[in-house]
Amino acid sequence: MSTVVTRIPPSPTGRLHIGTARTALFNYLFAKHEGGKFIFRSEDTDKTRSKKEFEDEIIEGLTWLGLSWDSFSRQSENATRHQELLEKIIAEGKAYLSKEPAKDDATKMVEVVRLKNPGKTITFTDEIRGDITFDTTELGDFVLAKSLSEPLYHFAVVVDDADAGVTHVIRGEDHISNTPRQILIQEALGVARPVYAHLPLILGPDRAKLSKRKSPTSLADYRAEGFLPEGLINYLALLGWNPGTEQEDFSLPELVEAFSFKGVQKSGAIWSREKLLSVNQRWMRKMGDEAFLTALNAPSSLDATIVAKALPLIKDRASTFGEAREMLSGELSCLFEEPNPAKETLLLKNPSERPNVAKTALEVLLEALNGLPEGLSAEEVKETLMPYADRNPKETGGRGAILWPLRYALSGQERSPDPFTLIAILGKKTSMSRIQKALGILG
Repeated sequence: MSTVVTRIPPSPTGRLHIGTARTALFNYLFAKHEGGKFIFRSEDTDKTRSKKEFEDEIIEGLTWLGLSWDSFSRQSENATRHQELLEKIIAEGKAYLSKEPAKDDATKMVEVVRLKNPGKTITFTDEIRGDITFDTTELGDFVLAKSLSEPLYHFAVVVDDADAGVTHVIRGEDHISNTPRQILIQEALGVARPVYAHLPLILGPDRAKLSKRKSPTSLADYRAEGFLPEGLINYLALLGWNPGTEQEDFSLPELVEAFSFKGVQKSGAIWSREKLLSVNQRWMRKMGDEAFLTALNAPSSLDATIVAKALPLIKDRASTFGEAREMLSGELSCLFEEPNPAKETLLLKNPSERPNVAKTALEVLLEALNGLPEGLSAEEVKETLMPYADRNPKETGGRGAILWPLRYALSGQERSPDPFTLIAILGKKTSMSRIQKALGILG
């Protein structure tokens, strides 16, 4: 049995699309599962739109995801080979030169290369969709090249795949209609037909093709948001593929081990940001504290000790490292800045008939806090302070009326973590200082 060879042939005419990344992943998984080769070919023959920076972004993005390839080439490097085979099939009568008006200027004559279409019915077996049949008569004698030195996509890709020994063409279902043309070209050239597998398209929640107008579509956007490569790889693999087990979290080696075409679905794969965030958060939580802090890349101006103490809170709430950094500058900013609580807000949960509840509550809680040692967990602080909050609820107004001024005194924010967590992170000394400041404001 011949060695399996798959390929990813992105065109460097734009940013790396999330769909291209998934196609690259599936090609990689199948090749590595079968002990074969995965090759990268940059289809850069569109001289007007192809740019080096796009090629660099594609390479960098796939590398960041953890994918690697056994060989790299550019389609433009094969120009001589393309012309050689165009001349060969013209000489054999399988294609011909045709002088005709240019598409963009009917007054101008051009000489294109057209395939002499035998007008036959073609059936190929798709690994995902089964047998697919096309009547190629309606294609007519389609164009293979604008000139002998300018092959079109269909011709160039067939030549390049054949020369590279590609055994399996794994691509999006939008390429199904390209397959009969490419098979006719393969037959004209006398090269082997690869095995085809057409993946379901990635669709938006509205079941329309994923559009950047409705959600980010470039891998770089998700990387900038602070998604992990492990999270994206895991989610992309499950976007149109089911392992047939209850397992949800897969590392790249585990995906290689488990992958097969049997688990690939035919219908469109629905992109869900909520599911992606959930998968990514699980991978964030798997990280050790040191690795997490490195990925978090908190501003150097923040107290590193406090940031480290806040990690459990961040891991519990943030789904991306972008969200984690927003937490540090948002609801967790109170950990790094001295609050300036307002008297009206301290009294917010205490109506006029209970004007002294906030002050009394802070005094009692301050005394209880003073009796605690340093270094307690949030749960230990809660076990000590909560009984005070539960005393005489009819007179005090209950937990909300007691704990609100404590939380606000500690944070100076209307939205913040619970007071027990704040005390555990800030420490006894800082927490007492902030409560004393609030008592001064209350008079």
